[in-house]
Amino acid sequence: MSRARVLIVEDESDIANLIHFHLSKEGYAATIAPNGRRALELVEQERPELVILDIMLPDLDGLEVCRKIKRDPVSQRVPILMVSARGEESDIVVGLELGAEDYVTKPFSPRVLMARVKAVLRRRDSDNSGQILLRGGQVAIDPARHTVEVDGAPIDLTLTQYRLLHFLAARPGFVRTRDQIVSAVRGEGTVLSSRAIDVHVAALRQRLGDKGDIIETVRGVGYRVSADAPAGSKQTT
Repeated sequence: MSRARVLIVEDESDIANLIHFHLSKEGYAATIAPNGRRALELVEQERPELVILDIMLPDLDGLEVCRKIKRDPVSQRVPILMVSARGEESDIVVGLELGAEDYVTKPFSPRVLMARVKAVLRRRDSDNSGQILLRGGQVAIDPARHTVEVDGAPIDLTLTQYRLLHFLAARPGFVRTRDQIVSAVRGEGTVLSSRAIDVHVAALRQRLGDKGDIIETVRGVGYRVSADAPAGSKQTT
């Protein structure tokens, strides 16, 4: 049974204890932080493998906590699952823009939350062998290490941004619909708007810098990695 470390950042004790109970039941090692500042301390001290983060916290709100975690080179790859009563599309988009891997609205089903937790951790742990090179090696994706380099220099991507790039790069020139991207990047059963996918693509392009144009928009359909990429592409298994 898994003993992945999960940090619960929630100021409402009933909800925090409910999440803790179900995580423990599934075999996870869970810790509760009642506010944002304590959460940042525990992220540094315990290096959790997942953070379940409420937005409305008494001291430092969850959005700022997320921002700080994703800006820190040590913790930026820790996946964040936001849990909030704010369920408007704009709220979800903001959370995803800041680097959260998933977003669950309150009230939630504990079974659904546990399914989301497992999906996020499963995506993090997935280890596809081989390396993908695009544009003659200018962009290199290493699935074994979950890293991406541009012109030999590593770039920082969130887990979702990495999976999006890997999914598109696996078959350069092939168009992927937004629904296909949602299924591959977010996992089955996750509801995500087209707007959120567009936000992730825009952020990924920005991280890739002058190589961001390898991701092409196919209007009315979705996205693809440019067809000229195979000239320098290889993938070993």
